This record gives sequence, structure tokens and C-alpha cells, in this order.
Amino acid sequence: MVVVMDHHADEKQINAVIRRLEKAGFQIHLSRGVERTIIGAIGDRTRAGDLGLEAMDGVEKVVPILQPFKLASRIFKQEDSVVKVGNLAIGGEIIHIMAGPCAVESREQLLEVAHQVKEAGATILRGGAYKPRTSPYSFQGLEKEGLELLAEARAATGLYIVTEVMDTRAVPLVAEYADILQIGTRNMQNFNLLKEVAAVNKPVLLKRGLSATIEEWLMAAEYIMAGGNHQVILCERGIRSFETYTRNTLDLCAVPVVKHLSHLPVVVDPSHAIGKWRYVPAMARAALAAGADGLLVEVHPNPQEALCDGPQSLTPDNFAAMMADLRKMAAHLGRKLE
Repeated sequence: MVVVMDHHADEKQINAVIRRLEKAGFQIHLSRGVERTIIGAIGDRTRAGDLGLEAMDGVEKVVPILQPFKLASRIFKQEDSVVKVGNLAIGGEIIHIMAGPCAVESREQLLEVAHQVKEAGATILRGGAYKPRTSPYSFQGLEKEGLELLAEARAATGLYIVTEVMDTRAVPLVAEYADILQIGTRNMQNFNLLKEVAAVNKPVLLKRGLSATIEEWLMAAEYIMAGGNHQVILCERGIRSFETYTRNTLDLCAVPVVKHLSHLPVVVDPSHAIGKWRYVPAMARAALAAGADGLLVEVHPNPQEALCDGPQSLTPDNFAAMMADLRKMAAHLGRKLE
């Protein structure tokens, strides 16, 4: 439930409500807005009626949260959350672009593309050191060597790093190198992994499962937040449907819907959604129009030679052209790219 304090409530009144809730076993999350202080209380709501909260001084109203996701709910926190990544703010006025190869293949490949996407305006470098593949015979990533190369690229360009973690045992190592931990579509409901990243003080990019409903996606975010990590960025990356011409079906409806239901920032991955590079710029523009706070785009210096997802990767030139278009579009939307 949420306890909405009166506009004129003072600290003594706010603390009195918090003490009563904590005594009843509720977990408290305090949100101070410009006009209102809101006290989020997570626990057994059947006990709320016995607390007499609405009769306490300074309380305007008590609102139950009916959705199964509580901490991720817009009712719990009315203003948009902004996730800080170094000196970047994801969820604010600036739209951030995360770009780079699907997989880290070599030092030369990664440094080349890192410099190119930085020049075009990307603020975060994406690249997989661990690659979940459908076939056990496909390239699985360079693992620790890949993480070290990502760190070298960060030092050379100033770009922050987002990379996927696939296993609970790898979380400490990946967290040592990454600025953002990515949970891939196959692991969205790997609850042990979600609990593990919840214990790490690093932002988490949570991709929607390829067959997950919006509620299931937000419940996965709830696992991370309930574990103490509220630095969650949601990523729509396409869902499985009957259509086979594209790799997946990009559910752009999810962007405004999730922004209505939740305060968490939302980015879109048009590359994995479409699976064909020629359609990525159009879907990137559509994602911005839908209200996305950022994009996750695959860029490779030689897509035809890529060890992973070459057909959906933009060349650096195509990426630069797309970024020029997105920069103009962002201005019309009252936002901006770096």
C-alpha cells in the first residue's frame, strides 16, 4: 500500500507513520516529491486496516496497490525514476544510445567499433562477453577476455559498458567490469539470477522475455527491486509471435503501457526485435516516438563476417546516418541525444 501524506505534513508526522508501519512488520520505502511525501509499505496488507493510518496526523489517504508488482508500480512512485550510470541519467531528458557488436570478437574489432559509435553519439558501449546461443556449436563468447577488452574500450573512449551476465556464479566477475548488468531474454525469469544481481550495487538492464507478458516482465523487475536494487532499466526487445519474416515482433505498445504502469525507464532494442538491419532505423525512430528513454543497437564494422547476429547489425556508416536522423527527431519530441 501507499500512504500519501498531506502537503503540510511535517517530519514528526511522517516519522510517526513510518514507526507504526515498521512496528507492524512493513518494509518502508520513502518517496519525497515536490508536493507530496509518499510512504510505500510492503507487507501483509490485511493488517493495514488495524493500524488506523488514515486517522493519524498528516495522512491524506491510504491507497492499496492492487497490482502484484509493488515497488515497480507507478502508484508506489508517481514521478519517473532516473537511473544513474556514472555521469549519465537514463530516464531523463536525454535519450541514451547503447551501441556496439553483439559479441566481443577481438581487440581490433571492439576498439574500432567503440570509437566509431562514440563519434556518432552513443554514450554506452554494448558487447557480449558471454553469449547465450540456441546451438551449443555456435560462438559462445570470449568470457573473461571479453570483459577485459570491454574495460580497455571504456578506458580508450569514455563509453560506459553494458554486457550480459548469464550465470549466478559469473555475477561478481561481470560486475567487476560492467557499468550495467544485462539480463537477457532467456534469463528474465531466472529468479536466482535476479536475486543475485539485486545484491549488486550496479544498474540492471532487464530484457523482456521473448514470450513474457508485461506483468511477468514487471514482476521480474520486482524481484530485483525487492532484493534492494532499484536501479532497473527495462528493455523491450521483441516478442515471439506467429510472424516469421522478422526475427521477433517489436511490441512498441509496451513502451507507453509500461510507462503508465511503472516509473522505471524503458529502452528498446530494435536489432534483436527485427533481425534485419535495413528495418532497424525505422523501428528506432518509432521507439523514440513511443516514448523510449534509450535504444540498444547492434553495430559491427564488418557485419558479413560477424560471429554473431551479423544480419541485424548496422555498419558504422549506417549507424551514424541513423543517429543524425534520431537527433533531429528527438528535438521535435522535446528531448535530445548526446
